Amino acid sequence: MTATKRIGILTSGGDCAGLNAVMRAVTHRAVLGYGWEVVGIRNGTEGLYARPPDVVDLLVSDFSGELLRRGGTFLGSTNKGDPFAFPQPDGSTKDRSPELIEGYRQLGLDALIGIGGDGSQAILRRLAQQGGINLVTIPKTIDNDLGHTEVSVGYATAVKVATDALDQLQPTAASHSRVMVLEVMGRDAGHIALNAGIAGGADIILIPEIPYTMEAVAKKIESVKKHGRNFALVVVAEAVKTETGEAVRQQGFGDGKYGGIGQYIAEQISQRLGAETRVTVLGHLQRGAMPTARDRIMASVFGVHAVDLIAAGRFDRMVAWSGRHVIDVPISEAIAAYRAVELDGPMVSTARGLGICLGDD
Repeated sequence: MTATKRIGILTSGGDCAGLNAVMRAVTHRAVLGYGWEVVGIRNGTEGLYARPPDVVDLLVSDFSGELLRRGGTFLGSTNKGDPFAFPQPDGSTKDRSPELIEGYRQLGLDALIGIGGDGSQAILRRLAQQGGINLVTIPKTIDNDLGHTEVSVGYATAVKVATDALDQLQPTAASHSRVMVLEVMGRDAGHIALNAGIAGGADIILIPEIPYTMEAVAKKIESVKKHGRNFALVVVAEAVKTETGEAVRQQGFGDGKYGGIGQYIAEQISQRLGAETRVTVLGHLQRGAMPTARDRIMASVFGVHAVDLIAAGRFDRMVAWSGRHVIDVPISEAIAAYRAVELDGPMVSTARGLGICLGDD
């Protein structure tokens, strides 16, 4: 360990809160703990296409101020352009992976830390195998759907934003005797909706893992009214389908962007009950908030452990959290194991125990 090491770090995929805290932890541990150099690669893998590569040296002094508290990623990120099938102007695709590997080589790096979700990690791992890159990854996704880790960076903040929204919707719902429908992110998993709904006192939570009927939804709202309350709160995950099983997507965004299920649910409620409804779509507000203490702590734990893995020469590993301990698992296993809401898990049981309607009763 006497030789100076030079490691790179990049953020890939959608942004979220806590990414800057990860970079702070990596820089502190690498520089202060091992005397290494840390290079930040700008805009994810796009920074490796540039010649010379678009990078910045990361110093401990860079993180002496507000970066720990700032949402997003100050390095920038990208969730477009698969390097193995990069879109070309004429509609064709090109394998640009050799360019990325050459960019890595030009930087003289000994290892790379990639912060990303399952898609980003799959691409980074393929690049690492093809180019002989020593890779360690850190789980980052507000969806919290990566396998073999109980926590991913960004999730806790996304849940807080959704919970805060419910806290602010409740008084106006009560003031006007309305049904408030809150649509939240989560891709194909209902973790954000379920946890925020429990924390924020929702009456109804609809998630993609549990089929629902509007009859059950209407029945719950009527029950709330019979018990003397003049409003109701509904949380719905963006990937929830219509009763007939159709995905609701935003127009103009192809097939990959969910959005609009909240409006569908609100219209159905209004038609069935004559209730006055309003819809709030949180969207990217869940990504850009100041990271919670929980996200900052997990970012710090993951960042330190990632550097220690490099020091130990243990690569092709993803840092993870399990049973109140930091662990690491093969990247291939982590990205292969999708983590949906467990139907027999404690959160679903808690919601049912609280009398929250999940649409199936």
